Amino acid sequence: MLATRALSLIGKRAISTSVCVRAHGSVVKSEDYALPAYVDRRDYPLPDVAHVKHLSASQKALKEKEKADWGSLSRDEKWKTVVGVAMFFIGFTGLILIWEKLYVYGPIPHTFDEEWVAMQTKRMLDMKSNPIQGFSAKWDYDKNEWKK
Repeated sequence: MLATRALSLIGKRAISTSVCVRAHGSVVKSEDYALPAYVDRRDYPLPDVAHVKHLSASQKALKEKEKADWGSLSRDEKWKTVVGVAMFFIGFTGLILIWEKLYVYGPIPHTFDEEWVAMQTKRMLDMKSNPIQGFSAKWDYDKNEWKK
């Protein structure tokens, strides 16, 4: 009975190691899943785990500074925040303008074309609209040009 048990264990061991040989692979290291691992994924963009596990001295100093109150920032550091917030709002305003141009406003009317404006100007001059102080008062009808 002991011999059959020993042979079965040897057989199981031989099968499990031959799988690695057949797959041309090596033994895979197992991860410790008790500790959270950093994963960079699109559906989970900001994981709770730090990207860098071992921080340098300057990074550690910055981490300690992050824990302090915002009021303790120096004047040189505060202006960067103000400029960053201002740039954010300028960028957001630009996005709103692009959205309005694409989806809110219609196409430019044909009355803004240069040909249309020229025809409208000629029509107003032919009709002598507002001849005392307005549009037609600035046109010389004898020379067919604008008064100087």
